[in-house]
Amino acid sequence: MKPIRTERLILRNWEDRDRELFHRINSDERVMEFFPFRRNRAAADAKMDEVRAWIEEDGYGFAAAEIAATGECIGFVGLSGTEDIDVLAPGTIEIGWRLAPEFWGKGYVAEAAEAWLAFGFETLGVGEIVSFAVADNHRSIAVMKRLGMQAAPCADFDHPSVPDSHPHLKRHVMYRLSREDWQVRKRAAR
Repeated sequence: MKPIRTERLILRNWEDRDRELFHRINSDERVMEFFPFRRNRAAADAKMDEVRAWIEEDGYGFAAAEIAATGECIGFVGLSGTEDIDVLAPGTIEIGWRLAPEFWGKGYVAEAAEAWLAFGFETLGVGEIVSFAVADNHRSIAVMKRLGMQAAPCADFDHPSVPDSHPHLKRHVMYRLSREDWQVRKRAAR
């Protein structure tokens, strides 16, 4: 993928120097509060290799977010297909994020997500981008709202990958943003 530059960030593919951070954001109890699993180092390394290959092949994905001024990787923000979630329509594109806790509350996710929305709507030409989270994940839902995404309660779903051993993590709320609504929002911001 060609790196995307925002005011403070560089959004790029994963590099070997990011492995420690990738493992940390996939095993930290606060970061993974709404996920039924934690990845050990070997599993995190394998997942990072998998995500890196997808980004290389597709030109986008859950990409590394790096602070431009320091070169420090802080987590990921990006777009992804949802083929592995069979309750969603084929071709659905999701925007998602995961940052190390010390970078929460600084506006990095919204900044990066705005760039990814532009990429999705302008470069990929998709008509809609969705985001979803466990119903109690108020931090992520607040970001969705800041991005102009609208709740779609009729599309809320029980995530098929969440095991029955974690019933409190099954229900996911769906938020959507159409290209048309995004364009209206962009014009109003000028």
